[in-house]
Amino acid sequence: MFEHIDFNYLLATYGYLAIFIGCLLEGETILILGGMAAHQHVLKLLPVIGYASLAGMLGDQLLFWTGRYFGARLIPRFHKQQAGIDRVTQLVNQHPTVSIFSVRFLYGMRLVGPMVIGACKVSPLKFTVINLLGAVTWATLFASAGYWAGEFLEGVLGDLKPYRLPIVLCVIVLMVALAVVRHYRAKNRPGVKSL
Repeated sequence: MFEHIDFNYLLATYGYLAIFIGCLLEGETILILGGMAAHQHVLKLLPVIGYASLAGMLGDQLLFWTGRYFGARLIPRFHKQQAGIDRVTQLVNQHPTVSIFSVRFLYGMRLVGPMVIGACKVSPLKFTVINLLGAVTWATLFASAGYWAGEFLEGVLGDLKPYRLPIVLCVIVLMVALAVVRHYRAKNRPGVKSL
């Protein structure tokens, strides 16, 4: 069924668009795959990082402004993430710069975190500058991880072209498994309901 799909063509044609859209929504999985595609010379690493950084920043900017204007009504609806919201709020109050930079790395806070920061009335200019730095760091780390994963797999398997579909599926399964493990660990941690 999949042997007739030309993954090179699909990646070269839609790869950057997929990275941009994927990083607006979630990002890590598509970014790792983008890094692997860059290692295979189907995409280029710097544009992968650039598109991912732009999408990650724009997504967080939108969430920030949503939190700034509608946070008082929206944030209470995320009651299952209350422990994480309280943690981010405390971090914003004590260390606003650190909270803006690191919120995209906090599990379970990727969507709610920027809204909480916006609701805390952090300066929009400060948020934009630090958010950009955080997005570039995040995109560089995950795209580079994908690039070096491609290097490692090529050393083990040789030419990766015949293995592209299984590699994509394995990366997706691995990321889902990690998310499930993190969710259950956070859920079972004393004093934390659900993150």
